[in-house]
Amino acid sequence: MSEKKESKVINLAPDWTSLSDAELIAFFKESSSSDRAFREVLARYQKRVYFHVRRIVIDHDDASDVLQNTFIKVYGGLPNFRSDSKLFTWIYRIATNEALTFLKKKKLRFFIPLVDVESQLSRQIETDPLVSADQIQQKLQKAILRLPEKQRVVFNMRYYDEIPYEEMSAILGTSVGALKASYHHAFKKIEKFLRED
Repeated sequence: MSEKKESKVINLAPDWTSLSDAELIAFFKESSSSDRAFREVLARYQKRVYFHVRRIVIDHDDASDVLQNTFIKVYGGLPNFRSDSKLFTWIYRIATNEALTFLKKKKLRFFIPLVDVESQLSRQIETDPLVSADQIQQKLQKAILRLPEKQRVVFNMRYYDEIPYEEMSAILGTSVGALKASYHHAFKKIEKFLRED
């Protein structure tokens, strides 16, 4: 009498959402799973990066363009990613640089001073559905726009994204002490602006 062996189906597909970033990168480097791994990278970081970029460039369409450029660079750079920093840190660094480069190009394209670009962005805040209904948020965004570029980025990363100074240091290539000072100065300037009126 022959025994019937139970056949067990072994599921080789990973649970993508539970993989660590390092495991995702390893799967990305395998040609058979690179697209699926990249979709998981997008699912994990796209929303956070979008709002980070949006707070820098303000306009939704501009933020979408910058986001697309960011992830094109991420896709191109992932095969050589060496994990010297966290994946999140590396992506944020790319996104921040892309957003700042976008603003500089916008200024040059229209031959207008940065102050005028910031005035234009300030007007956009008034019609932005994300903040237009909330007057306090609208005033805060206008105050942030008055900050020098570096302070604005540092303030957004610390206040909204709650990124630790050590991680911010890796993203921006600036010392922790300088970042703390930048945030402190930014906070004081915003506080002063909010007291006006």
